[in-house]
Amino acid sequence: MSNKVAVSALYRRSLKLALDWSVHRYLWRGQALYIRSLFEANKNVLQSRQQKALMHETELLLEKWKHPDPYRPPTAPGGSKYERNLPAPILDPPPKMIL
Repeated sequence: MSNKVAVSALYRRSLKLALDWSVHRYLWRGQALYIRSLFEANKNVLQSRQQKALMHETELLLEKWKHPDPYRPPTAPGGSKYERNLPAPILDPPPKMIL
């Protein structure tokens, strides 16, 4: 995986993590701008060792700040409404029609 793909994945994970901790979207927006500024500040790092060290440090921070009960949409797997009103299973197969 290239560094660009790995960094963009870390950026998306950090935004989703911030969204788990934010109560309101307008509060999250300020955090998103701050996260963007942190990533932009290290945009010009070209040495591979420094890039790997920054990505490792970011991984550790994301693990440290991981939410114990992250937000899940109600209808998503693990949500409160997931598979709540499933149709009843058909126990008997329909009769075969003979023509």
